[in-house]
Amino acid sequence: MGLLFGSPPKGQNVATQPPATIQDAFLKHLRDNKLDVTMFLVNGIRLQGQIRQFDNFTVLLVRGSGTQVVYKHAISAIYPAEPV
Repeated sequence: MGLLFGSPPKGQNVATQPPATIQDAFLKHLRDNKLDVTMFLVNGIRLQGQIRQFDNFTVLLVRGSGTQVVYKHAISAIYPAEPV
């Protein structure tokens, strides 16, 4: 089991550690499996697409040829097209 804080155990690099938070694990699963998602924002707007990248503050959502950067603090809920 990985550490949440500090450096990785000896002989293990950061890339092989599991995600530190459930949010990171959820977003990583959606990104890696290229699942379609519906994302609801706090202002009621609904966005659809696939999560291409994410960091501590933003999510990159792609649909067709369009790309949107969404701030995480503006996201109310994320619904995958299939169970996770």
